[in-house]
Amino acid sequence: MTDFPPMIVPVDHIAPVPRRIRATLANRCVVDTTNALYLWEWPGYPAYYIPVEDVAPGLLRYTGETEQQERGLARIHEAGHGRARVYDDGLVPGRVTFEWDAMDAWFEEDDQVWVHPRSPYHRVDPMRSSRRVRVELDGIVLAESDATVMVFETGLPTRYYFPRHAVNFEHLTPSPTRAQCPYKGRTSEYWSAGGEPDIAWSYDFPTVALRPVMGLVAFLNEQVDLTVDGVRLDRVVTHFSR
Repeated sequence: MTDFPPMIVPVDHIAPVPRRIRATLANRCVVDTTNALYLWEWPGYPAYYIPVEDVAPGLLRYTGETEQQERGLARIHEAGHGRARVYDDGLVPGRVTFEWDAMDAWFEEDDQVWVHPRSPYHRVDPMRSSRRVRVELDGIVLAESDATVMVFETGLPTRYYFPRHAVNFEHLTPSPTRAQCPYKGRTSEYWSAGGEPDIAWSYDFPTVALRPVMGLVAFLNEQVDLTVDGVRLDRVVTHFSR
């Protein structure tokens, strides 16, 4: 059993999207709707299902292929840089869902969203904490502080963000890796240590909700040893996210 809340949304759960959803391709808005649906194709996060009439004419090019799924029969289309599935019946008739990278960019209202749609049931809560947190790798202390920001995120272990003055950068090697998260934004820096790649990262420009972690440094719990108020935490195995 993990010590953090798991994902609990069942596959094929459907919910309305209360936000305006848009997508752009070659600097042109080709999807624009206030009537999208969320549909969970897997437990972690939903996909957008867009009314076909809210897609720009000519964007969808039918390939002649079909794909039978439990949620209905899908007609396969080429669209932008990838593919799209159009449903004429089943759970979501008259709607289309796109491969995320088929479009150049996706927006919820006027905010760009990366990687995949944000789940309305997913929480990311940054909280300042005075608990003493220490990060070690092979007995070497990488960071220690009693002034971290703890980030509690649905389906993930608590992440501990350290002020830079509490991080021992002499043990860290800068990495060119960059990543994106629909809830936190784009990472600006990564570091490796002790032969372990990309075990620390930072957001210089996080999303509005994550501004308390701006410029702070977090470590991947799954690859380091964490001690909180003198108690060593067990390492967990996750499909991790920064």
